[in-house]
Amino acid sequence: FRTEMSVAPVPGRASVVEPRPRLLFFYSSISGRSRRVEAYLAQVFQRRQNHDTFHVIRVPADSCPELAEKFRIDRLPTLLVVEGRVVKRRIVAPRGCRELEEKLRPWLR
Repeated sequence: FRTEMSVAPVPGRASVVEPRPRLLFFYSSISGRSRRVEAYLAQVFQRRQNHDTFHVIRVPADSCPELAEKFRIDRLPTLLVVEGRVVKRRIVAPRGCRELEEKLRPWLR
């Protein structure tokens, strides 16, 4: 499972900026809370028509423990907004659409 996108180097540029941030969604396949947060996320995207704002990557933490450890995930569900190679926002177990929308506001339309 790979979370980083490979980008070919461009002559004369140090790095290429990814056009949209990645939203890593660490979840448990047996967690009701994880399913609810996925529904909250769908509502937030639908309400503000932001389906293409993020490159969403769903990470089953129980199947990818090394990745969860790398990102220091200690509670599920956890969402990370990653721009370039930097985690810009960490959202741990949001309780509803309003909280999720508030924390993602800088990226939403």
